[in-house]
Amino acid sequence: MADFDIKDFLDKKVEQFNQPSFIAHDPICIPHLFTKKQDIEVMGFFAAILAWGQRKTIINKCKELITRFDGAPYDFMRNHQDSDLKQLLGFKHRTFNDTDLLFFVSFFRDHYHRFDSLEDAFLLGSQVETGRPFMENALNEFKAYFFSQPDYPIRTRKHISSPVQKSSCKRLNMYLRWMVRADDRGVDFGLWKRIRPADLVCPCDVHVERVARQFGLITADKLHWKTALELTDNLKAFDPLDPVKYDFALFGLGVVGEL
Repeated sequence: MADFDIKDFLDKKVEQFNQPSFIAHDPICIPHLFTKKQDIEVMGFFAAILAWGQRKTIINKCKELITRFDGAPYDFMRNHQDSDLKQLLGFKHRTFNDTDLLFFVSFFRDHYHRFDSLEDAFLLGSQVETGRPFMENALNEFKAYFFSQPDYPIRTRKHISSPVQKSSCKRLNMYLRWMVRADDRGVDFGLWKRIRPADLVCPCDVHVERVARQFGLITADKLHWKTALELTDNLKAFDPLDPVKYDFALFGLGVVGEL
């Protein structure tokens, strides 16, 4: 189990990596192109959901989306006409295609006509008593809400993960980190105030998993939802109020290959 020496080391790495220069070529640079809250929410969501593969390709695909949204994502979600949807046809990133994109746009249109912020979509789990952690409920209920329209494409379900599937929910947890954490370092936005940083779950990708195992912060054989909870619980021993800040250290160490 981790000790104080590991905490001291990781704290220093958080300071090193939690700065805009480190994420200049990371998908989080996409929502940083905007200042309007809802534009940040929308493009942050797309950047997170499309975040697999080479980071340069992810960023280029997100910029392509911005162009297809006429440079104003939130306004496009709210006010597009059916004829405007033609300019979304042909979009593709790996297994995400224009069928998925059209449904995502439909979801955002309906949601933003009901709520001012996407944060509300992640608070539905707070109304459910299951005895499970807040974020587990939040992600399960978010997926149910996202696909609550009766005519959603079955193929699109694979792009939104949930703990019910035993997924580690890396992309959604990463997105929530972006929206919730507020430390004035210029990386995470801290736009959402009704979800606590203490409730977040650490995003687990191959870099984070590898480094976390070297530190003994993960013992589970496979990467799934309980693995993400195990890592987060161990990180809470270092900082119970903001455990997910260590995502910067674990991911950064994995990317630069320092260990």
